[in-house]
Amino acid sequence: MTQKHPLSTNEYPFLKGGGEMGELIRSFNWSATALGNPENWPLPLRQTISLMFTINFPMLICWGEEYIQLYNDNFRPVNGVTKHPKALGGSAKDTYAEIWETIGPMFAEVMNGKTIGFPDFMVPLDRNGYPEECYFDFSYSPINMENGQAGGVLVICVETTDKVNSIKKLNSLNNQQLAANEEISVVNEELASANEELAVINEELAVVNEELAATNEDLIEAQNILKRNERLFRSIAINIPESLIVVIDKQHRYVMVEGDLMEKMGYERVDYEGKHPTEIGQTERYNASKHLYDRMMAGEKFSLERQAPTGEHFIVHLVPLKNESGEVDAGLVMEMDITSIKQAEEKSAKLAAIVESSDDAIISKTLESVITSWNDSAQRMFGYTADEIIGEMIYKLIPPDRQDEEPLIIARLTKGDRVEHFETKRLTKDGRLIDVSLTISPIKDKQGNIIGVSKIARDITERKLDEIRKNDFIGMASHELKTPLTSLNAIMQVTSAKLKNNDDPFLAGAMDRANTQVKKMTSMINGFLNISRLEAGKLLIEKEAFDLNQLLREVFEETQLIVNTHKVSLVQSGTISVNADKDKINSVVSNLVSNAVKYSPRGRSIEIGSIIQQDTVVAYVKDEGMGINAQDLPRIFDRYYRVEGDDTRHISGFGIGLYLCGEIVRRHDGKIWAESEVGKGSTFYFSLPLA
Repeated sequence: MTQKHPLSTNEYPFLKGGGEMGELIRSFNWSATALGNPENWPLPLRQTISLMFTINFPMLICWGEEYIQLYNDNFRPVNGVTKHPKALGGSAKDTYAEIWETIGPMFAEVMNGKTIGFPDFMVPLDRNGYPEECYFDFSYSPINMENGQAGGVLVICVETTDKVNSIKKLNSLNNQQLAANEEISVVNEELASANEELAVINEELAVVNEELAATNEDLIEAQNILKRNERLFRSIAINIPESLIVVIDKQHRYVMVEGDLMEKMGYERVDYEGKHPTEIGQTERYNASKHLYDRMMAGEKFSLERQAPTGEHFIVHLVPLKNESGEVDAGLVMEMDITSIKQAEEKSAKLAAIVESSDDAIISKTLESVITSWNDSAQRMFGYTADEIIGEMIYKLIPPDRQDEEPLIIARLTKGDRVEHFETKRLTKDGRLIDVSLTISPIKDKQGNIIGVSKIARDITERKLDEIRKNDFIGMASHELKTPLTSLNAIMQVTSAKLKNNDDPFLAGAMDRANTQVKKMTSMINGFLNISRLEAGKLLIEKEAFDLNQLLREVFEETQLIVNTHKVSLVQSGTISVNADKDKINSVVSNLVSNAVKYSPRGRSIEIGSIIQQDTVVAYVKDEGMGINAQDLPRIFDRYYRVEGDDTRHISGFGIGLYLCGEIVRRHDGKIWAESEVGKGSTFYFSLPLA
């Protein structure tokens, strides 16, 4: 009888813990019992339940007139397989009906305030499908309410069935011996009357009796040692992780089954001692394993691996156990889950294959910069063989003017950071400088401690040369295009002035549209020139103090004059002083506003604004345009990157505007980013330090 939502230990802290019985009690529908909702349970009951969950003795609580039952994990074996779990929440009168005539009156006395207890008390319990004589050391105590009246019965017990049965066996042996001694005494008396020689025999028999008594003492001591050794063996078996320990005798009967894999391997936590597998429903398993048991009992020690249908891997060790005479009289079967080891081996093999087949140099080193591994690609890239370079310092590959990079990289990695796509130069064996892109990650042990560094180096020399050639061409072409474009612009301005009073409206409109296209062309050429300067390190940043809000206002006013297709608004207050290159920041804002106009339908709103956040100012341009897909957002500030789609095919551009904006902002120690939702619009932000 469970409820949909288990009781919360935050709401009912007295139900916290308790192992499997704690989970069962929390998930039980108590509202359907005489106890009712736990929020109404009296304080003594709550305190006793909290104590029951923390104590290692078997404990049972029987509450109220119906003796409603709650018990802990240690008490659960007392109920066997037929009384658990239905005993939980039920009346003790029903659960223990077969012995209620005996314990019912005891419970009544306890409810009147009396404490009752007996050692080795026998009750005939039917708990495993058949009646059995069970012995317990037990104590029944009242659980008193605030008014001093007993609200329930607390049962603490320890099962002594095995101990009592052992004592019975020992007493039977002693009684047999006493009877034999009495018979011998009668015979001695009869023989004493016959002749004196028999008296000597009696004396000898007395000596034998003394020796037998000493043997009995030795036997008792041996039994105690055996019990201690069995407890020690069980303790060891339990503490071997991911294992199952089985000991069988020569007839393949169980001597012991223990380990944390018992449930996974299909063993219940019951007493298997002296039982054959075929007697407890394991016939199929036994028939499949019998030939292995026979080999072990023949004296062979061996191991084998197997894979379960669920994919786990196990190793099974079979060890014959020999007595003092060297004869096999038992066998030890140890099964261990090695799935994690197999997975680690497979992962290690795959990783090794990846490292060896990679086109990139993959190098490992210690935190002291000593090289510890070196793949084939590293040899091809740098010229050193693994034998030549392993054990050497990484500084052997670093040019003298870049030796300070290594301590900075190590400092970042020891903090747990990862260095990605760090572009620099490295030195080959023949003295050549090559351009490389480094991705460097910390290597951690099982405890999470950083013990080394893994470095992936990619040769980007050809890519760098291509970029230089491309930038040179862009710079040259832009310069060559700018000169005739400047002349064309001047001619068109003069022509526009002369056509100002012309009666033909087509000519004036055509010249205005031509001027607009010339301005677009000029803007694109200036963009390419700025990229060329940026890549060559010649993009000059001339910082000065100015009011960012005033600059935003100027861009807003200029946009209002030239844009009549959108509703442009400005949101700002006060003066915000920054130390930056005013022209470059102006170009950033203008570019963002131009994009908002370009990618928004006519009639939509565009908002320009600024917000102060601690020691920085964040400027933004918000539109109600087509929006940007989530997968495109991380790359929109990359050089020459354009979002491709049906909505953008008719919109011109080369993917350099946002790239330049990003580089300008980053060179001002700021950040630039965008937030967008397809169909709803985008907001572009950039931050600058306050002056």
